Amino acid sequence: MNKLTTYLRDSYKELVEKVTWPNWEQLQQSTMIVLGATLFITAIVALMDFVSNGSLKFIYSLLK
Repeated sequence: MNKLTTYLRDSYKELVEKVTWPNWEQLQQSTMIVLGATLFITAIVALMDFVSNGSLKFIYSLLK
C-alpha cells in the first residue's frame, strides 16, 4: 500500500510542478489544427467513397 501512495503522490507532484500546460491561445490554435485536419481527412474519405461507389456501379452495370 505504501508503494501505491508514493506512486500517486509522485504522479500528482509531476503533473502539478513539472508538466507545462498550454495557455488558452495555444489550446485554441491546437484545436483549430485538429479540426482542420479532421475536416480535410473527412473530405478525402468522402471523395474516395464517392469514386469507389461510382466505379462499382459502373462495373456492375457492365456485368448485367
